[in-house]
Amino acid sequence: MRKTLLQALALAVLGIAQLSPVLADDKKLTVALIPGLTTDAFYITMHKGAQAAARELGVDLIYQGAAEWNVTQQQPILSAVIAKHPDAILIANVDKDQLTSTLKAASDQGIKIVTVDQFIGDAVYQTGSGPVAFATSYIASDNELGGRIAADAIAKAVNAQGKVYVANVKPGITATDARERGFVDQMKKYHGIAVLETQFNDDDASKAAAQFQAVLARAPDLVGVFGANLFSAHGAAGGVKAAGKAGQIKVVAFDAPSSIVSDIRSGVVDMAIAQHPAEIGYMGVVTAVAALRGHSVPAKIGTGFTLMDKANIDDPKVAQYVYSD
Repeated sequence: MRKTLLQALALAVLGIAQLSPVLADDKKLTVALIPGLTTDAFYITMHKGAQAAARELGVDLIYQGAAEWNVTQQQPILSAVIAKHPDAILIANVDKDQLTSTLKAASDQGIKIVTVDQFIGDAVYQTGSGPVAFATSYIASDNELGGRIAADAIAKAVNAQGKVYVANVKPGITATDARERGFVDQMKKYHGIAVLETQFNDDDASKAAAQFQAVLARAPDLVGVFGANLFSAHGAAGGVKAAGKAGQIKVVAFDAPSSIVSDIRSGVVDMAIAQHPAEIGYMGVVTAVAALRGHSVPAKIGTGFTLMDKANIDDPKVAQYVYSD
């Protein structure tokens, strides 16, 4: 099999020399990917990575998800996918606890469980004991590190003086909780910066923009905002633009939808921390197939970041990490 660069990287991470596509007499494997929501460019890009791996390995890929980040919508989708009896499920679970019993039931049926972008329970997988020991792997960015990177970027841009806040989705989401935690912890290094109360927007960019206006009215000396996910960052950037504060109030965005290019060029967003969702999707499929074929796989796999700003946004090596719409 001719390996792509991404496949070679995936196999190196897993410690596997080769993972061949199925032969004619092999059982064809089916892997299901359940995103956090189908309308997010992050998950659209993750799906493309999963599709690439599925094609290379001769795997059937099911893709099914909800249009909103909502556990009451994801739960029946998960049950419907389990009823199709895939060999493995990759899931970006929207709640770390409420789906655990359903995923455990799927595992008891012999379905491999890989969580992508999010984790379940205490994220301690493969241990043989514990509430989520049944899960195979957790594949994601180091979200806490991403929050620390955002804090350092804003602190540097404002000479470590002023007021900042985090625009976030809602409490209880493992990835965005970690980003907020990393940001707040790192800001403790900067004694001249006050971190204001986090604003939760329920994945609504319009709400995030309105919250920015309200925070600015209360704190006219605001100097920075960290948008902890795509919609939070988009809304905060919109609020900065509407207030005529582009370039004055620094915005660091976590995630990189296509709109980030014009936002960075115009100065509305100062830096974007782009995850590599295609790698997460690709690694998810490769990891699931490796586990199904009896290989040992890591319980936790981290993927990288690409930092985007005005100086590098037009570099093709950087621009390739802008998410697909």
